[in-house]
Amino acid sequence: MAKVKSKAAYMISVVAEQYEIHPQTLRLYEREGLLKPSRSEGNTRLYTPEDLVRLEVILHLTRDLGVNLAGVEIILNMREKMSDMQSQIQEFVATLNRELAAHKGRPPASDPRNSLIPVINARPPMRRK
Repeated sequence: MAKVKSKAAYMISVVAEQYEIHPQTLRLYEREGLLKPSRSEGNTRLYTPEDLVRLEVILHLTRDLGVNLAGVEIILNMREKMSDMQSQIQEFVATLNRELAAHKGRPPASDPRNSLIPVINARPPMRRK
């Protein structure tokens, strides 16, 4: 039988006490879609370490920077999109590097005189007489 990895999860009262916020504030963040804690079989909210990192960002934005919840939602969505884009760029660069490595040392497939970019030392075209 394979062992299942269990993630640490914290109940709402523990999180509220740790971050010095009221449990209703955590429930509000969930209603607004800013946090999505998992649930136990008894329907208890369970906050993972990833949820806590997200909560810290929310609290920084609201407490330290004075951002309202609508602004927090926009910022969090933009952060996710930027993270996705960064992953796509890294994947694209890795693909380019693999392609360059695969084609390294191969002769050019076409006549350099027909290139879109001028090639130095290319023979001038022959003139017809």
